[in-house]
Amino acid sequence: MQVVVFGVGGPVRTGLSRTGLATIFLALVTAVPGAIVKSAVVKGAVVQDGVNAGADGKVDDGVTLFAEHCAGCHNGSVPRAPHFISFNMMSPESLLTVMNEGVMQRQAAKLSPDQRTAVAAFLTGSSTSSPAPVLMCDESVANAALVGGSEWIGWGGNQYNHRYVSAAAEPIGKADLESLTLKWVFAYPGATRARSQPLVHSGSVYVGSQDGAVYALDLESGCAHWVYQAGAEVRNGPSIVDATDHDAPLLVFGDFDARVHGVNAHTGERVWLSDISTHPDATITGSVKIAGQKIYVPLSSSEWATAADPGYACCTFRGSVAALDVNTGKLLWNSFVIPEQPAETGEFNAHGAKRFGPSGAPVWNTPSIDTKRGLLYVGTGEAYTSPASMSSDAVIAMRLSDGKLMWRKQLLAGDAWNMACFIGGGGNCPEEDGPDLDIGAATILWQADESELLLVGQKSGDVYGLDLDNQGDVVWHRKLGRGGFAGGVHWGMATNGDKLFVPIADTDFLGLAKGDPFPGMHSLNPLTGATNWYTRAEDACRDEAKPACDPGMSAAPTSTSELVFAGGFDGMLRAYDSNDGEVLWEFNTFDTFPAVNGDVARGGSIESDGPVLSSGHLLVNSGYLFGSRMPGNALLVFEPRERAGEELASE
Repeated sequence: MQVVVFGVGGPVRTGLSRTGLATIFLALVTAVPGAIVKSAVVKGAVVQDGVNAGADGKVDDGVTLFAEHCAGCHNGSVPRAPHFISFNMMSPESLLTVMNEGVMQRQAAKLSPDQRTAVAAFLTGSSTSSPAPVLMCDESVANAALVGGSEWIGWGGNQYNHRYVSAAAEPIGKADLESLTLKWVFAYPGATRARSQPLVHSGSVYVGSQDGAVYALDLESGCAHWVYQAGAEVRNGPSIVDATDHDAPLLVFGDFDARVHGVNAHTGERVWLSDISTHPDATITGSVKIAGQKIYVPLSSSEWATAADPGYACCTFRGSVAALDVNTGKLLWNSFVIPEQPAETGEFNAHGAKRFGPSGAPVWNTPSIDTKRGLLYVGTGEAYTSPASMSSDAVIAMRLSDGKLMWRKQLLAGDAWNMACFIGGGGNCPEEDGPDLDIGAATILWQADESELLLVGQKSGDVYGLDLDNQGDVVWHRKLGRGGFAGGVHWGMATNGDKLFVPIADTDFLGLAKGDPFPGMHSLNPLTGATNWYTRAEDACRDEAKPACDPGMSAAPTSTSELVFAGGFDGMLRAYDSNDGEVLWEFNTFDTFPAVNGDVARGGSIESDGPVLSSGHLLVNSGYLFGSRMPGNALLVFEPRERAGEELASE
């Protein structure tokens, strides 16, 4: 049989003599109806008997290796696994990092280093090369950065996760949109996703990256004051605090290996490092929250993926929140959302592996802080094993002083799921088999006059207002979307006080979604849940140059009194009128940009932590290779030209 493979230099017809290869390419065609099978061919390669041969004549078996070891998950059948067509936009270095030390390390362990290199080259259409160096600031620029401050001190903007910039901070307003211009772009070296929310403080932009580097970039020019190596991906947004025992502010963030770093914000030198992992698969996805002299750290896990191994004894992780001393990083307490210790159930899966429980309920999101009641609030994810815990898909209230669980409100019962449910023969799939509709978004503590509510969004497409004084009783409930594995409400919401802004993704994986989708931005009355307006996300995916594109909106938005800024899976960054939802400005980030560090920045999907408004600038990451999203490595920084002292060009 003949399959057309689109690679570097154009289409190539390759005869597939191996049944397995033919099968996998057919699967790729049928997995995405109407899509063109898009792959990559190694630069300079020729086709020889169904495998690629390099320019030196040596047979490159990347095609075979991919078919045998990778395609079962990356053919569109596993929602959270990047689709095959996305890999062409990646760098081979980033794929190797994922296989050697990232989330695919366990799966790639059977491959030799040369075989991993072959797979990376085949999928990306490129050989390995060194990324461009980071442009460092000279001394005059570095010294100028150590003045001033910022209202935005962490992921949610404030302790309540409002994601709101007040008029006192001079945010970008309606009058600024006409002159809002791309100021500079930074390319994360070797990255395929950009999901660490930037923090602006004292003239610097602090942000983490996929390869574990944390950058302090100059807000005006994009040059780097310093680069800190965390040793593992930093996917959450850093926070900053004035610690009493130190002469400079501390930058605090977590990494993929569940360690928390305290770094001198002026110099980039490590002050302390705290390893709070209680499980080999523990990680930190949500951002830390700092209140007083304590750091509150949400713990999630990658065990949902490890469980796909039929020989794995599933599962033993429990979500938790840990508290650290801000000056020393010392662990003060670690409170589990599931009180019971996982234990052997006495049962075995079909492959003879032991079963454990209860487990799961990871805390994906950033806590909100209630100093009035002395509590913090987090949402939890799905259970990993049967029966689903009462703490899964729930809102948890913990005491700030000691982590004692004060109350929990489960919003969806019986949600037990792990990756084994999407892999044929996966012995660790729980009886419930999902639907994996967890609370991934951060809770919002909303206050107005005499009213206080906890606002909660869920991947099911449901939004709630909970009573803080009555164990989280539901005051109001709205169904805004059909929901699904990627939302519903995925990463977060925002409020400007009188309005709640809710992005809805409603992406359909594998045709499993039921009902009509409602992707776009919704505005609700926070007190009652009544709809103010809804603006459907325009379908910007008709361009065939946008593979795996979707109009859904998953990233957390940011608001002012006048505007709401939000991004979409399709790479579109938009500004909405907060009063009526009209789109007043938009920018397509799915593009290539010359980067200040000498590399080429590539935009893709806007996911995870969304846009930030700070110090008169708009900042957003673009690129998210996960769950069949469009990869990229771009940090884009915008500023109104008039504020920058430039005159607008005449019409």
